[in-house]
Amino acid sequence: MPGPRRALSLLVPLVTAVALAGVPATAVADTAPARDTAALQAALTDLVQQPGGPPGAVVTLGRDGDLDVLPAGVADLATGRPPAAGDAVRVASVAKAFNAATVLALVSRGVLSLDEPVGTWRPDLPPAWQPVTLRQLLGHTSGIPDFSRSEAFADALLSSLQDPPPPRELLSYAEDEPLLFAPGSEYRYSNSDNVVAGLVVEAVTGRPYAEVLAALVLRPAGLTATGLPAGPDLPTPYLHGYDVSEQPPEDVSTAIAAGWSWASGGVVSTPADLARFVGVHVRGDLTDPATRAEQSTFRPGSSEPPGPGENSAGLGVFRYDTRCGTVFGHTGNTAGYTQFAAATADGARTVTVSVTGQLTPGSAPELFPRLRAVFELATCAAVAGHR
Repeated sequence: MPGPRRALSLLVPLVTAVALAGVPATAVADTAPARDTAALQAALTDLVQQPGGPPGAVVTLGRDGDLDVLPAGVADLATGRPPAAGDAVRVASVAKAFNAATVLALVSRGVLSLDEPVGTWRPDLPPAWQPVTLRQLLGHTSGIPDFSRSEAFADALLSSLQDPPPPRELLSYAEDEPLLFAPGSEYRYSNSDNVVAGLVVEAVTGRPYAEVLAALVLRPAGLTATGLPAGPDLPTPYLHGYDVSEQPPEDVSTAIAAGWSWASGGVVSTPADLARFVGVHVRGDLTDPATRAEQSTFRPGSSEPPGPGENSAGLGVFRYDTRCGTVFGHTGNTAGYTQFAAATADGARTVTVSVTGQLTPGSAPELFPRLRAVFELATCAAVAGHR
């Protein structure tokens, strides 16, 4: 287990980004050029071989229901087992895409409204938060401070890494702070947004968020290896996540309980399930056309860490405009893992990248450009027909 302050740096920020459709689907060719796939495999292998690089990585390329898998390195340094698309991973902030899918499913059923104030369902939240709407929460324009950046949260986390508080208590670390800006006036990523949205889901349904997530998203999407645990354990087999700032790398796969990020980053899945989810979600299978169109209004805003190309923020999804075309999805990073998942607007082509180290511009400035290049090469190989 990492030392206390190191554990905190691995967890915060719990960020990710997503991108959705609502724009015309990018034209794609029938098959991926061999040169794109070969370049991707070479870049992936190079990444895991770099000093301080992640011990393992796996990319999935989904094309009209078929899934190609490109592994590199090892899933577990202790055994040398190769990574696989069925290995469990912490999806980190890609969980925010799952959260958005849950909220939007309720919106499409008329149970919630995107412009409904959260105070309607959560009068226990601070008065300044009451007028904030679900639209502003999902679009990170609420102005609510990020609980994960407070010193009080840091102290609580470090004193109890594997025993998280109830989700409502996560917000207690930010509720005494003023709003950062008038709701709707700016974009600023905040983990608090998705915790508030998850609490609204619980209030309107009268059921735990994890149960609603399973009923409205996981089962309809056919995801059999995805869930929202509270504790630190992972189902086996799993991709072991490592603190790559240590040499030799330290296994931090189960160092921090998922409940410390809950609806903002606690989902556990597999690369194969993640590929299926992002295609279904982006295509709009889990909602109705009107709600999907509402989700696909984009503004300047990058996922964290940045995804490939030019990033724009929608409601729980990000748009990535790359040299090979446009895809929609989310990125994420947490202790031991960095993730990228995206799909073309029609959901027919998907891409996921899972690496077993937390690589961000701040934590790994020399390695992150290589990882971001992998994001783009994987996008090109997935959409196919582009050079």
